[in-house]
Amino acid sequence: MISKTYTLGDYIVNVIMICMGSSCFSRGNVHNAEFIKRYIVETGQQDNVALSGCLCRNACKKGPNIIVDENMISQVSPGILPDLLDQLLGNR
Repeated sequence: MISKTYTLGDYIVNVIMICMGSSCFSRGNVHNAEFIKRYIVETGQQDNVALSGCLCRNACKKGPNIIVDENMISQVSPGILPDLLDQLLGNR
């Protein structure tokens, strides 16, 4: 599922962008952002994951949306994030 990673020194970096458009934000990305930040720290991935917010990606009706390595994932909630992030970031 991951289509693109970036190399930063000796590290492979996965890029996670959290849509902070008003619809995604109000539908739960404010909570998803906090969960993802905690997940990155708790799994020791600070050097392997670049986390940022982004503006609307015009998929509001499918939100909340996150983009992981250029792949949009819709209807994201804290309930699915642990398994989703384990799968996408290889933490099995």
